[in-house]
Amino acid sequence: MNDSPGWATPGSSPSDGERPGTPADQPGTDGGAQQPGRPAGDPKWSAEQPPPGQWSSPGTTTPETPPTPPQPAAGGWGQRQDTPYAGQSGPQYGYPGGPGQWGSPPAAKPGVIPLRPLGLGEILDGAVATMRTHWRSVLPITLVVATVVQVISVLVQKYMLADVVLAPNEDMTPEQMLDSLGSTLSVSVVTQFIQILGTIVVTAMLTMVFSRAVLGQSSSVSTAWREARPQLLRLIGLTLLLALGAVLIGAVLVLPGITADSTGLIILGFVAWLPLLVWLGIKFSLASPALMLEMSSVFKAFTRSSKLVKGSWWRVFGITLLTGIIAFVVGLMIVGPLQLVGLLAFGGGFDALEDGSAQTAWGTLIFSAVGLIIAQTIVMPIQSGVTVLLYVDQRIRREGLDLELARAAGVENYG
Repeated sequence: MNDSPGWATPGSSPSDGERPGTPADQPGTDGGAQQPGRPAGDPKWSAEQPPPGQWSSPGTTTPETPPTPPQPAAGGWGQRQDTPYAGQSGPQYGYPGGPGQWGSPPAAKPGVIPLRPLGLGEILDGAVATMRTHWRSVLPITLVVATVVQVISVLVQKYMLADVVLAPNEDMTPEQMLDSLGSTLSVSVVTQFIQILGTIVVTAMLTMVFSRAVLGQSSSVSTAWREARPQLLRLIGLTLLLALGAVLIGAVLVLPGITADSTGLIILGFVAWLPLLVWLGIKFSLASPALMLEMSSVFKAFTRSSKLVKGSWWRVFGITLLTGIIAFVVGLMIVGPLQLVGLLAFGGGFDALEDGSAQTAWGTLIFSAVGLIIAQTIVMPIQSGVTVLLYVDQRIRREGLDLELARAAGVENYG
C-alpha cells in the first residue's frame, strides 16, 4: 500500500514471495525451458518458415530477432491520462475497458463492483448485490437494530403521550396547548435520538461488511462489530458535530428575524439556511466511510470528505438524492399499508385519527412499528452501501485506489 490515506479493510495483499506470477512461477526463467517453436506436422506451416527468434544480448540486433511490438499509447492501464474523466479536473488514472481503450479486457471484479470508476447503475447494483450475496451478515445487523429502535419508540410514544391532549379543540387553554406541543416535541426528540444511535451502529458495521464485499470477502456479524467498535465513539462524535453545526447555522440565520419580530427576516433566514444545509451535508457526506475505513480522526474525516467531493458535488448530490427517493418510495410502500391496517382494524378508524387517540393506540403503534422494521431492514443497507461505494468510487477516480484494492484482493498483474 502507498502512503496515502489507506484502505483499512481486513486482509493484506500477498507478499512478493507468495504472489503468483513472480519469476519463480513463470515458465522459462530457469534457463532449462525451451522456446516455443512451430507445431510439428501442421500443414499450415511451410517448411521454409524461419526458426523462432533467439535470445540476444542487449544492444544487438540479428536478422532472427523478431520486430519489437508497438508499445501501448499513453493513457493505458494504470497510467495517468492527459484527458480527465467527465466532471473531474487534472490527470486521472486509466482503467481496463475505459474510454479510448478499444479491445481492452474488462476491469477486474473480485467483489461486488468492478475496480474502475463506477456509474450510477453500478453503485446501486453493488449495494443490492452485497445485500443479496452477504445477507447472512447484512440482514441480522439491520433487523436487530431496527427492532430495538422501534420497540423503544413504541413504548416512548405510548407512555409519554398517554395523558396528553393531541387533538386541538376550543376548550383548550393556552397552557394545555403548550403542554401538548412540548410533550409532542419531547417524544419526537427522544425517538429521533434513538433512531440516530441505531443508524450510527448500522452504518459502522455495514461499512465494514461493504469494505470486505468490494474485495470479494465475506464478513460475519461478530467480525463486523469487532472491526467497527474502535471507531464507534468517533462516529457518534462526528454525527453529533454534524447535527450541532446544522442547528447553530440555523440559529445564526433565523434568530435575527425572531429577535426583530420580522416575518420577512425569518423567512429569509430559512431560505438561506436550507440550501446551505444541503451543500454542507453533501460536502461532508463521505466523512463517515472515511472515518471508518481510514481509521482517522473526526476532523480529518471531514477534511477527507471535502477533498473527495470537491469538483464532484453535483454528481454526489444527484446519486444521494436518487437513493433517498428510492428509499422513501420503498418505505412508503411497506409502511403505508400496514399503518392503514393498524388504524382501521385496531386503532379506532378515522374517528380515532381525528380526535388524536390513534397516535397512542396499541394497534396503530404496533403495525406502524412492524412496517418500519421491514422498511429499515431493506432501506438502511442500500443507503449505507451507496455511501461506501461513492467513497470508493471517488478514491478510484482521484487516487487510483483500484490498484490497491486489486492487490489487496489478490488479483494478478492488474494495472
